Amino acid sequence: MAINTSKVVTGGIVAGVVLTAIDFIANMFLLGDRMTAEANAFKEGLGDAMAAMSGGQIAGFVIMNLVIGMLLVWTYAAVRPRFGAGPKTATYVALVFFTFGLIMTSNYLAMGMMSVGLWLTYGVLWLVNLIVSTMVGAMLYSEDSAAG
Repeated sequence: MAINTSKVVTGGIVAGVVLTAIDFIANMFLLGDRMTAEANAFKEGLGDAMAAMSGGQIAGFVIMNLVIGMLLVWTYAAVRPRFGAGPKTATYVALVFFTFGLIMTSNYLAMGMMSVGLWLTYGVLWLVNLIVSTMVGAMLYSEDSAAG
């Protein structure tokens, strides 16, 4: 059975909005001060690292989250025939993306841009965000009306 592209796009956009909302809460309210302090310490007094965030950069992060949301739902649709529909499969997909993200962001530790504590805290929040976002996007996916 073919993947229902329109449902991937719909579910992916919603998943991307959820990703963005949770990222905003995490980065502004939960970890913002800590991330700013560690980024500024890494820059060694070259100015406020987080103050340079422009509207274009924010738009870039939102677009990135929309793309990630669509990839989450597309991956869910692709593995759903093997693992079945539902939250368990959505969690598997989230864990794959989480593992990849964890590997990619380990560079922040190696370069001294983040402390182990901040990296682990952010990792837990990222895992929760991926699970919730994938589940929301997956709830909107169905193979009804799938083309060819």
